[in-house]
Amino acid sequence: MTKDEVLAHYRATGALLEGHFILSSGLRSPMYLQSARVLMHPERAEAFGRALAARVVASLGRDPVDVVISPAMGGLIIGHEVGRALGKPAMFTERVDGVFTLRRGFALEPNTRVLVVEDVVTTGKSTKECAAAIAEHGGQVVAACSIIDRTDGEVSLGLPYFSLCGLKVPAYDAENLPPELQEIPAIKPGSRGLK
Repeated sequence: MTKDEVLAHYRATGALLEGHFILSSGLRSPMYLQSARVLMHPERAEAFGRALAARVVASLGRDPVDVVISPAMGGLIIGHEVGRALGKPAMFTERVDGVFTLRRGFALEPNTRVLVVEDVVTTGKSTKECAAAIAEHGGQVVAACSIIDRTDGEVSLGLPYFSLCGLKVPAYDAENLPPELQEIPAIKPGSRGLK
């Protein structure tokens, strides 16, 4: 799946938004990728999952992981689809008192090989926090992937990372907005509150 094909899916479903957005990190951006809008279509979610799984297998070899784990909320659907494409279980971490953990009876055997799957990576914070939770539960994160990399290859996660689409989307501190964003009211479309 090419970058243009990924963006065509986002545009066709109204998942690529333009305006003034407050990201989960607290940064501001003129573009927001509302992955839930594209992933609500099972055929599109399945296509993304298969494409990500193929990219992981091409880079890491056949049977590279034992389980897929995603940070809730954004990674839930795409993580499930990547797990399905790889033929592996898909679990998720969720925040308890602001910290990712495994709940709902999810458990890992020592040294379980884990692939972390996200919808969009902006700063890598959620991926790193998810990886830390996996390590606390005895798992070994071997790689991470996402549909979209908002840094276009600049993010450093400290492990192999694959995406279907790299975009260089600017993000600004609230105190250093360009004039065009200063004139637009900011909205917070994501699932996680600000810190």
